[in-house]
Amino acid sequence: MAMARASSGLSYPERFYAAASYAGFDGSPSSAAKGVSSKFKNDVALLLYALYQQATAGPCNVPKPRGWSPVEQSKWQSWHGLGNMASTEAMRLFVKILEEEEPGWYSRASDLVADPVVDVEMNHNSKFEAVTANGNAFPETKTISSENGIVLETQDKDVVSEGVNSVGVYDQWVAPPVSGQRPKPRYEHGAAVVQDNMYVYGGNHNGRYLNDLQILDLRTWTWSKVVVKAAAESQESTSPASLIPCAGHTLIPWGNKLLSVAGHTKDPSETTQVRAFDLQTCTWSTLKTYGKPPVSRGGQSVTIVGSSLVIFGGQDANRSLLNDLHLLDLETMTWDEIDAVGVPPSPRSDHAAAVHAERYLLIFGGGSHATCFNDLHVLDLQAMEWSRPTQQGDIPTPRAGHAGVTVGENWFIVGGGDNKSGASETVVLNMSTLVWSVVTSVQGRVPLASEGLSLVVSSYSGEDILVAFGGYNGRYINEVHVLKPSHKSTLQSKIMETPVPDSVSAVHNATNATRDLESELDAGQDGKIREIVMDNVDTEKIKSEESSERLIAALKTEKEELESALSREKVQTLQLKQELAEAETRNTDLYQELQSVRGQLAAEQSRCFKLEVDVAELRQKLQTMETLQRELELLQRQKAASEQAALNAKQRQSSGGVWGWLAGTPSAKSDED
Repeated sequence: MAMARASSGLSYPERFYAAASYAGFDGSPSSAAKGVSSKFKNDVALLLYALYQQATAGPCNVPKPRGWSPVEQSKWQSWHGLGNMASTEAMRLFVKILEEEEPGWYSRASDLVADPVVDVEMNHNSKFEAVTANGNAFPETKTISSENGIVLETQDKDVVSEGVNSVGVYDQWVAPPVSGQRPKPRYEHGAAVVQDNMYVYGGNHNGRYLNDLQILDLRTWTWSKVVVKAAAESQESTSPASLIPCAGHTLIPWGNKLLSVAGHTKDPSETTQVRAFDLQTCTWSTLKTYGKPPVSRGGQSVTIVGSSLVIFGGQDANRSLLNDLHLLDLETMTWDEIDAVGVPPSPRSDHAAAVHAERYLLIFGGGSHATCFNDLHVLDLQAMEWSRPTQQGDIPTPRAGHAGVTVGENWFIVGGGDNKSGASETVVLNMSTLVWSVVTSVQGRVPLASEGLSLVVSSYSGEDILVAFGGYNGRYINEVHVLKPSHKSTLQSKIMETPVPDSVSAVHNATNATRDLESELDAGQDGKIREIVMDNVDTEKIKSEESSERLIAALKTEKEELESALSREKVQTLQLKQELAEAETRNTDLYQELQSVRGQLAAEQSRCFKLEVDVAELRQKLQTMETLQRELELLQRQKAASEQAALNAKQRQSSGGVWGWLAGTPSAKSDED
């Protein structure tokens, strides 16, 4: 092994100041504005300016410019729009945007900063790889100048390049000899396995989003590109989908389709889109969904549970971090926002998620704008309740941009980074015991210690294999690595979780001693040593038999206890079934009674309505009768007045005749005579 000097990268805040110096921020406002505007687009230059001010001067407290200068107005609005963003968050976001716009800025700015170095073991059999200038060829592998000036490729001792046959090695990353036209190097792409093919879609290359669909045949390790056909509009899709470049999305196999969920695009939509690629017709389409879809995002986790997709977190188009939870039913294509109880994970993106026992959703790691996490959160999908269990074993370091895949009850995590360096270890979590263990680790800045890589599970020669592709660790990667897990982590976690009985330990020790002695027997050449070893083997066999008898007795006792417990459980289950049947019967009776009461209530409501109508009619009649009564009283008064007037007239006539007679006036009758 030859020793070489490799750059380990600057940590914050030195990395931020190096990036700011490269972008043109040297402390002079005029020179900074001129340098930034000449290197980047206007919107990117304004954002970099605002982040630099936020990181160095803090939140914007200067008054809004009064002069009519569009440039100054835009700079002030961009800075003021960051609000109270922390300086560390602004630093990290500044570097991230610069890396997207200028992927090779760090190597070009090496003369501005003193880059710390670390020793990396080099393999003499490393390959030379030429660097081409055009954008279609593969970018250079990670090159390191050794002591004698020869340029070599980074080769870690845990990554083997011996061909397909080396896949037989357990718990060791292998670089298989791939053929065909390799895809462009990329990260934040989507990957999925259908049968024996790994599909890779989209991603980020040199700060530009991709829209190609590539296939890696996992039997022959041959790359090929899918020729996408134009699609006609169907009932399932709103419209035929064009090849929209995207990154930070998730690729999910579903039947004879590949579903591309969410992701960052150049012109983001308001809501999350679900696009489908038909593997038979080789056409893309945008699926029509119902309900309230979540806001568009990238860097989220999408996990399939039964016939539904569970989406958590991510980062929206405005770079705001999210921790909301949504569910998409793939049978009805209906969105549903989940309001779970408990304390959810903090807003984050670039985390990993997995499902255990079709009930528990596990969220690990991820990052915000300023820090990375290594916390583990669990969502009970039946109770819809968050919890944060205690992790055990070799708990991984904080990281974001890692990839994960499940094999049985084991959850393998690869790659990621923490703003300073890439995560070098491949870890596994036993989801039943929540015990972490390290499968293997790599050294140096190699593809497996990168962010935004993909990880899928497939099979090779009847055994599970993990396939990693792509990533970014200062350069964009298009290499493939394979690992065949030995599943020893399951045994290790169970041993850490449950104490081992003495009888089992005795058998284990005796077996180990026998194996050691047998190896000594094979290596020894002296006859006396051979006899002594055989005597020891016989002694150990006797001890092993005694320990085995004790173990068998203990297992029998445990079996009887388990059978007894199983009988009790069966009885309890039967009782519960009877209680459930009784409860269902009561529920049926109550439902029938409820229906009867509802019928009676409807009849009473109808009768009440009729009574209200009758009352209204009676009120109208009563008002009519009151009017007639008043008219009758008026007529009666008029009649009484008329009768009184007639009586008065008659009295006057009678009174006039008497006085006339007394006065000698002849009466009317006499006059007539």
